Amino acid sequence: MEELTQLKQRLAEVRPDSFERLPDIPLYMDQVVSYLARQSVSLDAGDSLTPAMINNYIKDGLLHRAHGKKYDQEHLGLLTAISALKQVLSVREMKVLTAVGREGWDSKKQYDYFCKYLDESMSSVADQLDPETSDYDLPKLVLKLAMQSYASGLACRQVLSILARHTGHEDMLEKNK
Repeated sequence: MEELTQLKQRLAEVRPDSFERLPDIPLYMDQVVSYLARQSVSLDAGDSLTPAMINNYIKDGLLHRAHGKKYDQEHLGLLTAISALKQVLSVREMKVLTAVGREGWDSKKQYDYFCKYLDESMSSVADQLDPETSDYDLPKLVLKLAMQSYASGLACRQVLSILARHTGHEDMLEKNK
């Protein structure tokens, strides 16, 4: 099935730029949005970040303010990660993860971990796709992938809760914060 072959190839090959390849000159908001659209590993154009979303991440304390309306490598790395993480984590949950990351590692190290685990996950899913899958077996594949996503989401939220308690960030997960 040609569509599965293309999907498998995209999942196996498309990755965001490494930290070293992120633009090393500060960018204005419109340049950031344009860059992030190319940097995204999303398969749906509607998943791109918008200026309003970026401003909301700043207001929510997930992302620090631009320096004189310009965004640097640290911003671009975090926004690249946010583009993927926003599909599965709330802003509160992302704040816990990034807060703990800031306490232990610099921006480059955090971004390198993000890229490493994204690569492993995308490759793992690509390995599960068999281009020879028949139309009859597509529902089984969809169900399998959905249940893996569900189980991973359950585990992710529980481990994040444990992480928040162990690092003193449990207040960040409270709904009224």
